[in-house]
Amino acid sequence: MIVASPNHTHAALLADVLSTDLPVLVEKPMCTSVEDCLTVVSDAERRNAVTWVGLEYRYMAPIAALLDVVRSGDLGDLRMFSIREHRFPFLVKVDNWNRFSRNTGGTLVEKCCHFFDLMNLAVDARPTRVYASGGQDVNHLDEVYDGERSDILDNAYVIVDYDNGVRASLDLCMFAEAGRNEQEIVAVGSRGKVEAALPGDGFVHVGSRADRSVRSVPATMDSSVAHAGFHFGASYVEVARFCDAVRHGSRAEVSVSDGLWSVAVGVAAHRSIDEGRPVMLSEFGLG
Repeated sequence: MIVASPNHTHAALLADVLSTDLPVLVEKPMCTSVEDCLTVVSDAERRNAVTWVGLEYRYMAPIAALLDVVRSGDLGDLRMFSIREHRFPFLVKVDNWNRFSRNTGGTLVEKCCHFFDLMNLAVDARPTRVYASGGQDVNHLDEVYDGERSDILDNAYVIVDYDNGVRASLDLCMFAEAGRNEQEIVAVGSRGKVEAALPGDGFVHVGSRADRSVRSVPATMDSSVAHAGFHFGASYVEVARFCDAVRHGSRAEVSVSDGLWSVAVGVAAHRSIDEGRPVMLSEFGLG
């Protein structure tokens, strides 16, 4: 089963699905609140069927290649991880449900849980503290539905501290269509760094501090992908792996815990913006 309904319906649908032994892949974000995510984690742990969260960015060829370099140890100890996404505004969806934070969880949950998942995956530690600044400054300002104006953020900076001392950052702008790359990701370690760009040039670029050299590593796409699209066939790859997990009775590669923590960072970032302060993940009962 695949749950690909609007974000705010995920919790109720999963409550039904997780009372059965049906395998399920739920689109990101897993839920729109930490509380609902914790319920999903608890429900999923009481059954044997696969519960997979659709965080496909980790399967995009340039990002997968960058993560391989990080895991290889070539960079030394990872110290910093940064993501920049400069892109177009949110697309129109059925009944304009994605124009309101109450339905999406907010831009930093709806859109950016992908990026927080990549941070968590690359850093391989728990986020502890989030600082953020953001606003709705350009997009959707004149959009009113049933007498209510759209309230979704269109830009933000987010800094995430991890319990192993690594820090990560997100630079998001959704009124920046005119650029060479939509996304740029950089991981920096004690011995070097790796850079990936999307759509990019088909490579990730690995730099060494020792001799200031830079080498290019192919970002090879899965050969079974028939249509790449902008996401390099990542949706197909993830669904294929989900199906393999169901057939073979193996564990989900993207777990409900991954889904929880990707949402939690986004929720913390929104609270940081709303309250003008750093936010600890422990405030949500996480640690």
